[in-house]
Amino acid sequence: MRLTLFPVLLLAAPALANDGFGGLSATGLTFGQTDAVAMEEENLFIGIDTVAVDYVFRNTTDKDVTGEVIFPLPPVAVWSGYEAMMNLPEDLTQPDLVGFTATVDGQPVDVTIDRIAVVEEPWVEGRPLAAQYDTPGRDVTAALERLGIPLTLDFATVRDLLLSFPEDKRNELAALGLAEYYEGDPANDIPPDVWGAWSIVTRYHWTQTFPAEKVVKVSHSYTNRPPGGLFYWTDPPEEYQAYLKDMYCIDAGTSKAIVKALKNPQGTEFGDYGTSWNISYVLRTANSWAGPIGRFTLTLDKGDPRNVISLCAEGVRKTGPTTFVIEKTNYTPERDLEVLIVQPMSQD
Repeated sequence: MRLTLFPVLLLAAPALANDGFGGLSATGLTFGQTDAVAMEEENLFIGIDTVAVDYVFRNTTDKDVTGEVIFPLPPVAVWSGYEAMMNLPEDLTQPDLVGFTATVDGQPVDVTIDRIAVVEEPWVEGRPLAAQYDTPGRDVTAALERLGIPLTLDFATVRDLLLSFPEDKRNELAALGLAEYYEGDPANDIPPDVWGAWSIVTRYHWTQTFPAEKVVKVSHSYTNRPPGGLFYWTDPPEEYQAYLKDMYCIDAGTSKAIVKALKNPQGTEFGDYGTSWNISYVLRTANSWAGPIGRFTLTLDKGDPRNVISLCAEGVRKTGPTTFVIEKTNYTPERDLEVLIVQPMSQD
């Protein structure tokens, strides 16, 4: 059974009415693939601005288990700053994009931040889940380092560097599928340019020991930076909105609710638009731990009672003016979470 929360959100991409920007998916912790450490509890909070998670892990064996706990951000194209279409910090030179913090058994953890460069590729069936999320594509870090290209999202610095390269380096970049150069058109005052094809994956990680037959409590939180933008919806949905209707379980009642929520109080001549957020959360990283999640609780906060929210899920309970809760036991996520929130244009 698929339940749609009411009121409902929808993120649309109409050719005539969407002015959107990209953002980051939220994801869980990975630990390679282990049969020794089980995730007994996961209490996940997702809001427009914040993601926070409390985990309870148990080492089910009679030996200590030590390994690297990793929280990877999804890939961010190195030219995102040029496009100015990403929900990212203004200062892209800083190593931490989301203000990630973590504690273990209530004590702060010194988290290491590193970056790799990838050329994104399709999901590979059968490849371990943790590897797919930690390195989602062809790793080109060594190639960039060999060519003296820094692992930064400061596209202006990278662009100037690539334009300064001699022909042999330019040819090597092109042969590796990492950059495309443009000669420009002096007659029309169009200068030469270059486009980088790789993305940066920022990873937060620390070495963690799970003592034999003991419980370890891990918490982390960070700033949510989902995509979104100008939003428009019609009832009944238009053809280009059909896949959204299916993806987010938009039924007839919720479709009407969306239109009502977006009604412009100043009149239709000003347009019935709103602002949407598309919050994605990667649940399947939990499958890299031993067995199912013993107890899973998801709390969603739509931010304002006037906002609308929708997702495909079972057992959704409204617990407050802006909050909804889903609880499961012995839970093995088979799909990742897509939460859509829309707010009216006028927020008096």
